[in-house]
Amino acid sequence: MKRILATATTIALVAIGAVATTARADEDPSRARADHPPITWEACTDSNLKLHKAECGFLTVPVDYRKPNGGTLKLAISRIRHTVPEKQYQGVMLTNPGGPGGSGRALSLIGSLVPKGAGAAYDWIGLDPRGVGASVPSLTCDSDYAGYDRPPYVPTTAQREAAWLNKAQGYVTACAKAGGSLLSHLKTIDTVRDMDSLREALGADKINYYGFSYGTYLGQVYATMYPERVRRMVLDGNVDPSRVWYDSNLDQDYAFNRNIKIYFGWIAKYDKIYHLGRTERAVEKLFYAEQAKLIAKPAGGVIGPDELTDVFLQPGYYIFGWEDVANAFSAFVNKHDPAPLKKLYDTNNPQKPGADNNYAVYLAVQCTDTKWPSGWSKWQSDNWAMHRRAPFETWANAWYNAPCRNWPAAPAVPVNVNGEDAPPILLLSESLDAATPFTGSLEVRKRFPKAALVEGVGGTTHAGSLFGNKCVDDTVADYLATGVLPKRAKGDRSDKRCTPLAQPDPTAPAAKRAAPADPARLALRQALTAS
Repeated sequence: MKRILATATTIALVAIGAVATTARADEDPSRARADHPPITWEACTDSNLKLHKAECGFLTVPVDYRKPNGGTLKLAISRIRHTVPEKQYQGVMLTNPGGPGGSGRALSLIGSLVPKGAGAAYDWIGLDPRGVGASVPSLTCDSDYAGYDRPPYVPTTAQREAAWLNKAQGYVTACAKAGGSLLSHLKTIDTVRDMDSLREALGADKINYYGFSYGTYLGQVYATMYPERVRRMVLDGNVDPSRVWYDSNLDQDYAFNRNIKIYFGWIAKYDKIYHLGRTERAVEKLFYAEQAKLIAKPAGGVIGPDELTDVFLQPGYYIFGWEDVANAFSAFVNKHDPAPLKKLYDTNNPQKPGADNNYAVYLAVQCTDTKWPSGWSKWQSDNWAMHRRAPFETWANAWYNAPCRNWPAAPAVPVNVNGEDAPPILLLSESLDAATPFTGSLEVRKRFPKAALVEGVGGTTHAGSLFGNKCVDDTVADYLATGVLPKRAKGDRSDKRCTPLAQPDPTAPAAKRAAPADPARLALRQALTAS
């Protein structure tokens, strides 16, 4: 799943552990692991967590669960305890924002966002997965990889193609040096075992879980491996387990191209504000024309065609920030001011040490979860074919994932996701989610026969629960409070249909358009957009 690089803590890696072998769900080495040192809880120092009186600590886990007495890792976690009387306590709630590679330690805050006070009955647990953020070690390979002056994404010449292939190989080499043998222990199944270690350390017989985006795949695999240890699960923006990971990225390319057209249409609707074209087609034509100019003359000397694509990618994910991107593009086109575009790019791609942590772990997980095509001819054929149908970000996504062609750690065979034995779980998705297309939620619904799927009909937002959609969020609250799901419908469809999150209205009063001020909602938004 192609994401923009995001900032993270950087700690030098040491070569620890040994190369993992492929593990099946019925051959789980974590069942015979050594005891974990207890978690020492202290007051968190992060300002948002501190404000909510969260506790922070580290969970020590094996690098290799097949060698439980070997090398170890420290996972950074946070906890916000339940506030209801003990007789109403419903257990621990683990969380994950997605990625892979997303930092989730701040997600212990999101219990306060669940309506009707339903979140107050749980201990909410935030976690930086292995290799991520404040966990130790934290993987970083080349902090400047997403810096300026990159070759144009679309390889219209042999020179551009060779430049990107060399760039991708350089990142592979850097990660081999930085990550060492740890790269063999960053698969989805490793994090799933960490989740179960955390369950044990918290003294819980079962977990509750709230996962967004890639976090839904963690939930699917956990429920497959440990169905008897699952109490309740909310999975928002569901990964299609039948298409991990090469095929799922091609699916994204088509979906993001569709969503960017929707966004261009929204810009056109407000042409009196943005002055970028009165029709979707006019705005689209302008976008590609301006992008072509940036090849020869980057805006402000640094914003080239790649950076423009990266800035516009976020509106394909979320309605949050639609106005910011439109204002920035309008300033560039109409006032020749590139500063707002540069600010948006720098916000998501900070040029500082450790900035590639999210990306490094993204690759470390996806490149080893399953085998990727190694022959470049297949990548060429598939991506040129998709580019002809969906030019917006196909080649950007291809190069983002290109290091998986020859990643320096052996791939595994992914777990066959099967929810037959899992308890009732709640699935959420908007119809036009581009990062995790709706077909993935339908596939998960098929595999989890007790699940119910809530659809934001016609919406384009990815993993958008707990952002104020009453129909969706109240369903979450009722499920977490009682365990009751919407009645399962017949056929291959959603079980409950809601109006999606509303597109922004730039003509509305400023107070109504303000970004969310609630620290918990800000933390959730930051975690999702950075993962």
